Amino acid sequence: MEKQKFIQRLKIIEGQVRGLQEMLHKNAYCIDVITQTSAVKRALSGVEDAIMVNHLATCVVGQMKKGKESTAVKEILKVYKIKNK
Repeated sequence: MEKQKFIQRLKIIEGQVRGLQEMLHKNAYCIDVITQTSAVKRALSGVEDAIMVNHLATCVVGQMKKGKESTAVKEILKVYKIKNK
């Protein structure tokens, strides 16, 4: 199930964020902290991308198969706008 994969990935990211907090408590070198925050952002972006792909492949395709093309097009445009913010 895709949902379980997303949850697992978010738990990993949660651990990374806790690690960042610990780094700050221990006065870690700034560049090391920035490197880790960048990794967290990339990881979240990856989850976001995977959820969007899943949505397009399931919900939007389902709408099209049911003859709801205009709803599907709105969903695609909505995903596009969200991703480009």
